[in-house]
Amino acid sequence: MIRTRFPPSPTGFLHVGGLRTALYNYLYARKHGGKFVFRIEDTDRARAVPGATENLIETLQWAGLDYDEGPYIQSQRTDLYKKYADELLKLGAAYQCFCTAERLEKMRNEQEAHKLAPKYDRHCLKLPAAEKEKLIAAQTPFVIRQKIPASGEVAWNDLVRGDVTFQCETIDDQILLKSDGFPTYHLANVVDDHLMEITHVIRGEEWLSSTPKHILLYRALGWKQPEFGHLPLLLNKDRTKLSKRQGDVAVEDYRKKGYLPEAVINFIALLGWHPGGDETNEIFSLVELIEKFSIEKVHKGGAIFDLEKLDWMNWQWRRRKFEAQQGDHEEKLLKLCDEFLPTEWKTNKEFLKRCLRTVEEKILQRPSETKQYIEFYFKESFDVPVDLIANPKMKVDLSTAKTALSGVIEALESFEKFDNQEALKTHLLEVVAKLGLKNGQVFWPTRVALTGEQFSPGVFEVLWALGKEMAIERLKKALKNL
Repeated sequence: MIRTRFPPSPTGFLHVGGLRTALYNYLYARKHGGKFVFRIEDTDRARAVPGATENLIETLQWAGLDYDEGPYIQSQRTDLYKKYADELLKLGAAYQCFCTAERLEKMRNEQEAHKLAPKYDRHCLKLPAAEKEKLIAAQTPFVIRQKIPASGEVAWNDLVRGDVTFQCETIDDQILLKSDGFPTYHLANVVDDHLMEITHVIRGEEWLSSTPKHILLYRALGWKQPEFGHLPLLLNKDRTKLSKRQGDVAVEDYRKKGYLPEAVINFIALLGWHPGGDETNEIFSLVELIEKFSIEKVHKGGAIFDLEKLDWMNWQWRRRKFEAQQGDHEEKLLKLCDEFLPTEWKTNKEFLKRCLRTVEEKILQRPSETKQYIEFYFKESFDVPVDLIANPKMKVDLSTAKTALSGVIEALESFEKFDNQEALKTHLLEVVAKLGLKNGQVFWPTRVALTGEQFSPGVFEVLWALGKEMAIERLKKALKNL
């Protein structure tokens, strides 16, 4: 049976790259009828953040990634890691290192000065057995390091990257067990993956250089190694590594902003993978992703984290869920954004509904911003900036604006079909023709006079929402102030 795992460290909120790793492991396990295991790798006590474990669990639940086993907690399994570290010592695949922090720092400084790759110089590997026993008897602190073969190579066929080879001479003698008895990632990871019978290790590209160390540990202990697949990096639009300096990177940030879990999962699934073929659709539910996912179609190159694409997907999912709900369309729209609206706006419910309909698509994308989308409807008075109502690009000067507003006011005063946007459009197009102007020369100053905004719904929608009395009142005031 295929068994995958997701083993985050509780060092803060879950990174979007971490969620993608969890998702791909989940999809692979579910696609093949396997198990998805959740493990907390908390052996680095200095970096642990209180509450992070609980947040990791909650985030997976929010995303709909239900795990079959776990969470296993590594800090509760230290005896196991000590046991296998001792076994590696007996097998000659590891050794004690008594080097002080000062010596190691001096060594690194010298390597840097000579432009050498940072790597332990194996000073303690060369210590005579008697000297080692003397140091241990004196209770000198030590770590246990992995003993990498002096020559040869480590190769494997990566599920994503194909054939990968590392020369042993380039691999560092990694610390496996720290002086405080806690394991490093490398030892704990291999021991747990073996004991938990993990068959496929799907993780980020940043762990690629660690894989040969892990394979050597599997070999030394006589264990069957899992298959490895290393996912491409997530990149900013400028192709630099995704970082907090250029935007939000924690799943929690997107949760707080109201993004739907379906949209986030859909978006992240396509960061480095796509069903391929003639598939043009990009909106997939979790069930559909399970059906379509294939690790062989994961790309090698970095994936661009495009926030505009995420916004689009969020809008698509919000609309899909909105349309699936039972009930009156306008009532559903009102319910969606109700918590974000001032109480006084709700006294005239029918007017509010019309206002919401004019910005429906924006509301479906970001309900939390509804107030700013329709605020202009509820202003009792506002001054229309002269430099806004005049628009050189549309050949609208003040004289043209006055002519347009006068003609529109006259036409609307005798018009009764304000509840019909198509009728309003037809009527105002007749005004344009009568005045001998272009559409923009009439509709631009009319819309700005009605809203006081550079950007807003179209003029016919605004007229329909405001109604005859309020619309004409605003137009007359704007004309008077020109």
